[in-house]
Amino acid sequence: MDEPKRCFGCFRPLKLCYCSTIPVVDNRTSVHILQHRRERSHPFNTARIVNLALQRSQLMVGHNTELADRFDQVKLSSGAGLLFPGLDARVLSELTPSEFPDELIVPDGTWHHVKTLLRDIPRLQELPRYCLAPMNPSRYRIRREPHAHGLSTLEAVVFALQAIEPDTSGFGRLLGTFDGMIDNQIKQGTSNWRENQRRRRGMPNVPRALTGDLKNIVIGYGEQEPGNRLESGNRSAVKPRLIYWTAIRPVSGERFQSAIDSPAFQDKSFMERLRLSPDEIRDTVSIDRFRDRWNAFLRPDDRVVVLHPSTANLLQQVQPGWPLPLILKAISVPAELDTAPVVEPCLSLDVSPTNQSRAQERLGIAISRVVALNLAFRQKRASSPSE
Repeated sequence: MDEPKRCFGCFRPLKLCYCSTIPVVDNRTSVHILQHRRERSHPFNTARIVNLALQRSQLMVGHNTELADRFDQVKLSSGAGLLFPGLDARVLSELTPSEFPDELIVPDGTWHHVKTLLRDIPRLQELPRYCLAPMNPSRYRIRREPHAHGLSTLEAVVFALQAIEPDTSGFGRLLGTFDGMIDNQIKQGTSNWRENQRRRRGMPNVPRALTGDLKNIVIGYGEQEPGNRLESGNRSAVKPRLIYWTAIRPVSGERFQSAIDSPAFQDKSFMERLRLSPDEIRDTVSIDRFRDRWNAFLRPDDRVVVLHPSTANLLQQVQPGWPLPLILKAISVPAELDTAPVVEPCLSLDVSPTNQSRAQERLGIAISRVVALNLAFRQKRASSPSE
């Protein structure tokens, strides 16, 4: 059978060509993409779309040592930074405009390939790191990501540039091109996406951490200061800070609770809304002390789970280096489960609320949802035919 004719812009079959939908984006922040050579011929190469769209973009493809030599010849500004997560990476959405990088270096490939690029290209190790705090799973439904909030290169670049230059137009249309490519491929019914579904019985949308024995799961909920305050002489809003955090390791019953110093505790009407008694906020601690206590509570292999993106943001504000929690609202689940009434947790230990506060009430909802997801996954897997 003859090979289908291909477009030499996107390298897709002509009937699936998406070149006409790629917008021209006049970005100000230069983007340098270093692509592992094995990614070059992949049919769903999103770095290629990025490079075609961005006016200030460079795509370099090669083996690690070759890329290291070529990248050494690239003249970078003093404000260049690497877009890649790490303990010392700064979250772009938390920075002021003066702190943004003016050039982004983006490694592209599978997670394994990207890690080898970072290992074999010494110059990358010298750059300051920046990262994202995605609140929703990747839209990349035809390739698997190693964790719930992994992003394609296109998504990572778009979200980074949206944080740095929110006034630049075209990013939404670029995501539209990305979505269109995925939708068209899924309609063909011939992509690796189908195989990925068969590799995992049960409910593939449930993160793996929630499908096992839950022994490494910590469920948390946090309260923040009321509303946004405006700094004197500054038009930008100050984000409300975390002031109260409660969490539980449901399998062992271990609990964590901490109130953080804040003038908001003097607001009587606000406290009535939170339903926090004087006993719950008597022993407040500094934000630094909270970090120390929370780090001491967590184990290296724990996964934190929260209900909403806003709760995840509160933790990221306290310490951007902490791993992003699993967000229950971001998990796509069957409609019958998502609309089901909250169930009582089926755990042998007592996970009932310790007080009447709003925080304990919402923590209970999160516990119930985690247990419901876990049970639904196990039941669906048990009823699926053996592979």
